[in-house]
Amino acid sequence: MKIDLVKEIEQEYLKADLPEVSPGDTVKVMVRIREGNKERLQGYEGVVIKLAGAGVSKTVTVRRVFQGVGVERVFLLHSPKVESIKVLRRGDVRRAKLYYLRQRTGKAARIREKTINK
Repeated sequence: MKIDLVKEIEQEYLKADLPEVSPGDTVKVMVRIREGNKERLQGYEGVVIKLAGAGVSKTVTVRRVFQGVGVERVFLLHSPKVESIKVLRRGDVRRAKLYYLRQRTGKAARIREKTINK
């Protein structure tokens, strides 16, 4: 009874328009940034290295290399600050957590693109 009530309340906050995201995918996350009294959208493009959580608390960790430094950000998928997520490339990886990318640079950090065999 109590669990059903929590799930019922969480249903209001779940976004329906999110794409299917998996580790290895290259995504562009549009985030609302507030500067003073203005609000704007900022894109963050990188590789998904981790998915965690479920329901309204589901998170995605996105890694990118900016000016030679690896930067990782964790986004709550169902947060009002996340405007949209667009999958740019599907990655073909064999594991759920891609922490090994932290030690790799350049060509060694590449991920194969998933191809559809017909």
